[in-house]
Amino acid sequence: SVLTSWLLHIHIEDPKTSYQRCTLSLFAAMGNSCSNNLGIPPAKGPNAVGCSDFMMDHTVEGTFFRLYYPCVVSDNAEKPDWIPCKGYFYGLADFMKINRGLSEKIFNYLFGSFKIPAALNGSYKQNGKYPVVIFSHGLGAFRTLYSAICTELASQGFIVASVEHRDESASATYFYHQKPQEPEKDEASPPKPNPEAPENLVEEWMYYRSLKPGESEFPLRNKQVKQRADECIKALDTLIQINAGKNMENVLQTEFDWTTLENSMDLCRIAVMGHSFGGATVVEALCKDVNFKGTVHQSFPDFTFLTGNWIGKILKLKGEIDPQVGIDLCNRASLAFLQRHLGLDKDFNQWDHLIEGKDHNLIPGTNVTEIS
Repeated sequence: SVLTSWLLHIHIEDPKTSYQRCTLSLFAAMGNSCSNNLGIPPAKGPNAVGCSDFMMDHTVEGTFFRLYYPCVVSDNAEKPDWIPCKGYFYGLADFMKINRGLSEKIFNYLFGSFKIPAALNGSYKQNGKYPVVIFSHGLGAFRTLYSAICTELASQGFIVASVEHRDESASATYFYHQKPQEPEKDEASPPKPNPEAPENLVEEWMYYRSLKPGESEFPLRNKQVKQRADECIKALDTLIQINAGKNMENVLQTEFDWTTLENSMDLCRIAVMGHSFGGATVVEALCKDVNFKGTVHQSFPDFTFLTGNWIGKILKLKGEIDPQVGIDLCNRASLAFLQRHLGLDKDFNQWDHLIEGKDHNLIPGTNVTEIS
């Protein structure tokens, strides 16, 4: 089989210094903004976007992802917080090796008010079958940090599951334990209707695992990437069962009606995508599951849109280019790539020149084709 992938390299010429800088490659990340209007950019596709969280099985072995999907337009739709709760602030602090107490206040001030441009639990838009994308985050990230990419794909007619990994590579994630049963005081009292509901569960957080002194990195990362691939496959299997109309209990009990997704997915067109360590996860998942047909590497977590220049530089969340330029190139190349390899009947081939390296913002000769 032929595995085609691309590395997107962008250069922007600085008129003051007349030098060119390569800013996107396999492990590069962020862009830069001269605008004071911070925020995650709204998706540009023809569909409104909804999102909802799904957790199957409350234990650490269960699957956990945020689903992005085309939704029905609603003027008063609630938008979800970009950072779901303070446990993720703690995780980011641990990952960056800074004090939790101080960083929570800083992060909450910087990012606490940002919303994801999607309708929380918005009604699914019935319009034929949509291709499916499984997205794998990078080291120190979690399921909501790539919303600029995932919302754009959903707006263009994809169903996207952004997996939150539980291999201790996420900066933070959580699962549940069953509460100990209390002795019944009244035997005549009727049993609770759902013994697995969150009110009967105890939340437990899992944070990023740093390397121990003298520890070799490869054995840890090798173990993690294999678990991550299994988690991507498990997420896909969950979507396949939902698509088949199987009643799947969501531990989180969101307001989204998951039964509306029955027969909504084009299971002949499935792709897996990832950023950084998620890219390695993609390759491993491709080796394990034949349902996955394509792989691309994305380079822009949402932080690039939410920090000004000096804060972004201090926190090392900024690169040298306008993030909107970078995300547009990245998303358009991704869509063209997906159309080419999933056989989609869309107009994304208008951006074929990007994956062929023919654009004034791209460095020629950097495309890679791997034969396996």
